[in-house]
Amino acid sequence: MVTTNAAAPPTPKLLVGLGNPGQKYDRTRHNIGFEVIDSLAKSWSIKLTENKRFQGHFGETRSSSGERLILLKPTTYMNRSGQSVRAFFDWYKLLPSEVLVIYDDMDLPIGRLRLRLSGSAGGHNGMKSIISHLGTQDFPRLRLGISRTNTSDKQANRAVVSHVLGKFAPDERKVIDAAITLANDAVEFSLRKGIERAMSLYNGREAAV
Repeated sequence: MVTTNAAAPPTPKLLVGLGNPGQKYDRTRHNIGFEVIDSLAKSWSIKLTENKRFQGHFGETRSSSGERLILLKPTTYMNRSGQSVRAFFDWYKLLPSEVLVIYDDMDLPIGRLRLRLSGSAGGHNGMKSIISHLGTQDFPRLRLGISRTNTSDKQANRAVVSHVLGKFAPDERKVIDAAITLANDAVEFSLRKGIERAMSLYNGREAAV
């Protein structure tokens, strides 16, 4: 069971990890959000099951104060992630401040964390979809760095797709595994103490191997 402090600031009720469904995309750079959710589910002994209504794999637990906490991996494919998130918002009557979206970021060095209360999509198609469906960009997000590929402008689009849909090299994999553990710590701290206090502690932190 996940514990929260009732006296703490508002904390997330829906944790969303972004990625693409299917074995083809398993453990690719773009699926780091899925991996964090899977790790949290394992740590908290939560079984994730597919639900067609919500277009995703999800599971839930209760905090010590009795509040529902949901883990979600949309199965809509990345570009339509907002459909799944909006279905949860409408069904559970959530507020934007009650969601924490976890996803990859090419603009951060591999293994670095960045936690924010709001912000633009920054070119991330999954976040573009969520912002569009919720009608706001004012919701918390946790980004994990996957680094950017070096390429010419002429080849940029093709290279970016190849990069984010590719798997990590063995040395990168060690860093990412450590980053997932660090992300778990950041999420758990956010649930106990709130997003803002977690930001001061975890922003800029890089996984150590």
